Amino acid sequence: MLIFVKKTGNLKTISSTHNSLVKQLIQLKDKSRERRKSGLFVLEGMRELQLAVSAGYEIQSIWFDPEIIALDQLMELTKVQNSEHYIQITKEVYQKLAYRQTTEGVIALVKSINHNLDQLTLSENPLILVAEAPEKPGNIGALLRTADAAKLDAVIIANPKTDLYNPNIIRSSVGCLFTNSVATASTEEVIEFLKAKGIQIHTAALTASVNYSTVDYNNPSAIVVGTEATGLSNKWLDNSDQNIIIPMQGEIDSMNVSVSAAIIIFEAKRQRGF
Repeated sequence: MLIFVKKTGNLKTISSTHNSLVKQLIQLKDKSRERRKSGLFVLEGMRELQLAVSAGYEIQSIWFDPEIIALDQLMELTKVQNSEHYIQITKEVYQKLAYRQTTEGVIALVKSINHNLDQLTLSENPLILVAEAPEKPGNIGALLRTADAAKLDAVIIANPKTDLYNPNIIRSSVGCLFTNSVATASTEEVIEFLKAKGIQIHTAALTASVNYSTVDYNNPSAIVVGTEATGLSNKWLDNSDQNIIIPMQGEIDSMNVSVSAAIIIFEAKRQRGF
């Protein structure tokens, strides 16, 4: 990726919204295809950047509006000390790039990492969340926040419908994409992985189900949730150790997937003494 900027001392500066790299960042922000092709993504916000740095992500460049945050303060907060990583931008450029206007004047270009199943490191008694084919970035972000709150071993997205570095996922997860161990794979691959690891599969489903609170989650367990519209595919139901359900007293028969997952996850944590 080429960078055409001018330098003020040792600091790169971009003042034009027509700069070629500004256009490239907009492409990365807006198009999953560009993120996959380049292996790069854009994130906004100090908290998100700090979490990405702590997780060991490789930071390509950090763009900042000096009217909002000073370089020395930014260096102190991010622990990224090499000034070559920083690009100073004008208010106009920041507003052109920013997805939201409350991100502390900080935007970063970051290298993505591998999210294959074989990259997961699990404890001896893992508790895992699996979500099949979630489409809404907001739901994925909420699932990641729940997983972080419960300190799960991993989150696995089966048959993903969007890439993990969608800006809406990063935003809605408030950076929890970087605090969780996350993998993506096909449903078949995830089932094979769980069975090979001896992990019990508990699927949230309406049929042949028992009350979620009556199930023992003290052994290695995966809690599997599907979409609100279609639920889980038959492959999950055919390979489930136990279908589970959250009893409801109202007129509808489903809840938001992130709410359902949270209820079951924290019952599992309660049983485990946490």
